[in-house]
Amino acid sequence: MAKLYKREKYLSKIRGFYHATDIIKVITGLRRCGKSSIMELISKELVSSGVNKENIIFIKLDKKGYKRIKTPEKLEEAIDKLAEDVKGVKYLFIDEIQKVKGFEETINAYREEEDYSIFITGSNSYLLSGELATYLTGRYIEFEVGTLTFDEYLEMKRFFKIKIDDIRLEFEKFIKEGGLPRSVFFESALDKQNYTRSVIKEIYDKDIRKNKKIRNKELFNIIQTYIINNFGSKTSIGSLCQYLSKTRKEPVKKDTVYRYLEILENAKIISKCKRFDTKSKKSINGEEKYYLTDLSFYFANNVDGRINYGPVLENIVYNYARSKSYQISVGKVGNLEVDFILRNPFDDYSYVQVARTIYGNEDESGVDHTQEREYRSLEKIQDNYPKYILSLDFLLQNRSGIIHKDMIYFMSNNMDFWGINFKHF
Repeated sequence: MAKLYKREKYLSKIRGFYHATDIIKVITGLRRCGKSSIMELISKELVSSGVNKENIIFIKLDKKGYKRIKTPEKLEEAIDKLAEDVKGVKYLFIDEIQKVKGFEETINAYREEEDYSIFITGSNSYLLSGELATYLTGRYIEFEVGTLTFDEYLEMKRFFKIKIDDIRLEFEKFIKEGGLPRSVFFESALDKQNYTRSVIKEIYDKDIRKNKKIRNKELFNIIQTYIINNFGSKTSIGSLCQYLSKTRKEPVKKDTVYRYLEILENAKIISKCKRFDTKSKKSINGEEKYYLTDLSFYFANNVDGRINYGPVLENIVYNYARSKSYQISVGKVGNLEVDFILRNPFDDYSYVQVARTIYGNEDESGVDHTQEREYRSLEKIQDNYPKYILSLDFLLQNRSGIIHKDMIYFMSNNMDFWGINFKHF
């Protein structure tokens, strides 16, 4: 087995379910984000913990020897053959399971046997469809794998002994090159971009193009381009419909826009961040923000390589927070906004503002209006949960109990929004 970078962020979430025979472990994520590698890492950990190698059953449906398995009957035949004479719990790993039409009943039948712990990956557009939920409701748990966050990007380079430049230069490269794990091994920026484009094409060809819910491909492509080019911006579906209707000179329904955005979400190209009212503690419909699951999707297809740091830095922090399984919302504080409200599994909140800098707009009286703007909304929140400003500043300015951190240092050290640095555990 090839040497693999250990993605502890995700393994730690799945580890408690390794031996659960009554729950199917469904590993989802963007194509080429490393789902198959996660399964291989799990199998290695099981063997290291004392599980016999013969109890590990690995079926990769896109690899030689298994490509001809297209039906549930053939899948069952392959599993039974590999499991023959194996004693005790069998750990069944099936990669790209959507290649077997109607796999759900077969997989559920093995789940009902007490001696199978099952792990599957597959095309997101299929695994997240109603068919899986219909057959396996309450019998599976989804683990979503993201592309590399900045801390993982650095750790993976160190793991494979790839040269690391000045950390701020690495951060700038990470912005444009993104976090697709395979791209770390390409030396030139052009090679990285070409690889990203090939992944985008693969997603479109395999997860989107044949989707029967897309009745108007031209409109879908317009919406896809619009949402990718405007990541991190407030998106009102009503306003978007008006814009599309005006430019196309024909009415565009809200249901159509919602459906096409949902397809992009299911393909893991974008992620929706809802708004949250800090006073009522309730979500607000309308004007959501959509972030890219990987920034390389924007830079690989745009001629203009200039960085608009506002949405870019928000996107990086958003994906970093998602990798830790926090619930994330855009915060509404009266007439003001906080970039992110985070909630951890213990129902603790944290509030985060993201900026390139908090300095630079000082008036004659010495008041820096940029700084005032970033602190104002956080200072209006009347509770004792942690409040952060993450920026690229060297000089840090803590006030009113608000913690100002250099985001590059914060993320490269895998820090937490409740004051915990996981590197020390």
